[in-house]
Amino acid sequence: MILGRSIELWQQEYPLLTEMINTTEVFWTNPNYKDYTDAISKIPLTEEDVLGAEARFKRFAPYIAKVFPETKERDGIIESPTIKIPRMKEQMEKMFNQEIICENMLLKCDSHLAISGSIKARGGIYEVLKHAEDLAFEFGMLSIEDDYLMLDSDKFKEFFARYTIVVGSTGNLGLSIGIMSAKLGFKVTVHMSADAKQWKKDILRSIGVTVIEYLSDYSKAVEEGRKQAEKDPVSYFVDDENSKSLFLGYAVAALRLREQLKDLEVVVDETHPLFVYLPCGVGGGPGGVAFGLKLIYKDHVHCFFAEPTHSPCMLLGCMTGKHDKVCVQDFGIDNNTAADGLAVGRASRFVGKTMGDLLSGIYTVNDNMLYRMLSALADTEGIYLEPSALAGAPGVFNLAMTEAGQQYIKNQELNSKMQNASHIIWATGGNMVPKAEMNDYYRKGVGLV
Repeated sequence: MILGRSIELWQQEYPLLTEMINTTEVFWTNPNYKDYTDAISKIPLTEEDVLGAEARFKRFAPYIAKVFPETKERDGIIESPTIKIPRMKEQMEKMFNQEIICENMLLKCDSHLAISGSIKARGGIYEVLKHAEDLAFEFGMLSIEDDYLMLDSDKFKEFFARYTIVVGSTGNLGLSIGIMSAKLGFKVTVHMSADAKQWKKDILRSIGVTVIEYLSDYSKAVEEGRKQAEKDPVSYFVDDENSKSLFLGYAVAALRLREQLKDLEVVVDETHPLFVYLPCGVGGGPGGVAFGLKLIYKDHVHCFFAEPTHSPCMLLGCMTGKHDKVCVQDFGIDNNTAADGLAVGRASRFVGKTMGDLLSGIYTVNDNMLYRMLSALADTEGIYLEPSALAGAPGVFNLAMTEAGQQYIKNQELNSKMQNASHIIWATGGNMVPKAEMNDYYRKGVGLV
């Protein structure tokens, strides 16, 4: 029984659930999707909040540029390129036997963000910076008018060393939190789930981070991390499931993307829709990015989340409206996937409710498809990503080739505009994967093709 009901009753109410239980790829469109004006009126976060997060990033930029030399070229701003991928588009059209007529097929390379090589470098690093700033303000060590270069000093490192930052992670968030926190001088503990890659644990330990490993999944790592932090008055828990700071850090990506699209002469307006496909784990990263994009492009942008067939937690939560009250294991779905960054059994209630009326839909991808997309992108564009980062790649084909996708296009009156559309595949990680492991991923993808 799940919340007092049998699985059979759940399946009767939500027919798609049967396919999800069978780990079949599905494409779901959100029946609660609303016009931007109606949807945004129910959300307490605003554009001013996102602009405030961007201002904080800029205050820290001189410090970031100094302590992370790889960011110096961008003056300490942690940002990734957006590029056109015409050869990958052609290859995918052959693989799916489906032509996509559009103006642009783009890749957002958060896989190559500086410092920690994943989308988590946005939200994770932002939350650490905000916590550090809050502490320094509280004790009169820093003011908003100061040059933040002063943070790179023994004085501040000794100050931050009094405090601990704690997080539960499948890997990439732990990397971002650990690297940034350790650089500032904080003590750091990362609770990592069984699916976290060994190389990520090794990197963290090499910089003095305490890594605690679990034999179970992400939810257990988060639960134990939260318990530890609650026992220690000087510990700060980074709550991936509920953090508004993480969410706003991710949302800043939309401000930067707007300028990049202008530079690429990519138009987004009423007759030039934008479709964005975002890999989703617990939901913070894709939720924050999608929220930021809706603030900027309103009804002209359509955001879809992508999850592994074995870990469709956000789809389950949004489809049933139960959010974190249900998990994939309740329905016999094992949460075992090669997409370690997306191996989450229970979705964020905060993200599910915040994005409930703004999200266009969610689809699932099997692991073999992730590997096939991985090798195809490497062969066509010379870009190597980790498996989870490829979840966005099939999105446009799911939209074009499923009944639900075609119905969405019709309902939104987009049929006559699709040839003017731009599609963004959001690549979420991969730049830090060891070469030998990446070669294994690539060979597996080639073998499947």
